[in-house]
Amino acid sequence: MSITDRIIVPLDVPTQAAAIALIDQLPEVTFWKVGLELFVSSGPGILAALKTRQKRIFLDLKFHDIPNTVAGACRAAARYGVDLLTIHAASGREALTLAGAAVQEGANEAGVSPPKLIAITLLTSISSRQLAFDLKIPLELPEYALQMALLAQDTELNGAVCSPQEVEKLRQTCGDDFLLVCPGVRPAWASAGDQKRSLTPAQAIKAGADYLVIGRPITAASDPQSAWSQICDELATVL
Repeated sequence: MSITDRIIVPLDVPTQAAAIALIDQLPEVTFWKVGLELFVSSGPGILAALKTRQKRIFLDLKFHDIPNTVAGACRAAARYGVDLLTIHAASGREALTLAGAAVQEGANEAGVSPPKLIAITLLTSISSRQLAFDLKIPLELPEYALQMALLAQDTELNGAVCSPQEVEKLRQTCGDDFLLVCPGVRPAWASAGDQKRSLTPAQAIKAGADYLVIGRPITAASDPQSAWSQICDELATVL
């Protein structure tokens, strides 16, 4: 993959008009993430707009419900022809297994390629302390993330979403064919914001990430085009 193909930029804006303005402001970006706020606001219209511009789509809706509901949602989402789709690993083995079958069914019904289904291991906004004291999970955070990734791999999902700080261990354990997507990536010159477990883009790639999700350092910059170019230049030193 080229450098630009490995960076996913989130469309974390409230309206389709704002999203399209951002897409057109950054024409070099080939891979965009559509999350809950924008999808709830605009519906599939934003996906069609991205398709028209020949962009790749990470539909990051993080499904987490009972198995039949998760399967139905995955089947419906797969019909849009997106490239990546997310489900929480904590939904459990049955939900993950049904979801994997459902994306194939939905894509086949629509005559499109099925999305890569990837599991959320643990939100990057959650710290070790929150995992232990708020969520009452007795495992250390890196071990919990690894177990969620292994559950996803065991149920034949395509990969997992993890923080950059867990990606090296997941790559070593899950192997090269397991897709690893890292949000919460922050260049050294950018604010960490609400990300608790971050690395720089170059560090995350060297640790084993396939894709980096980089949002506010680009989209909230005074000059998004310059910020994008600066990150690409940083990655050119390790790719």
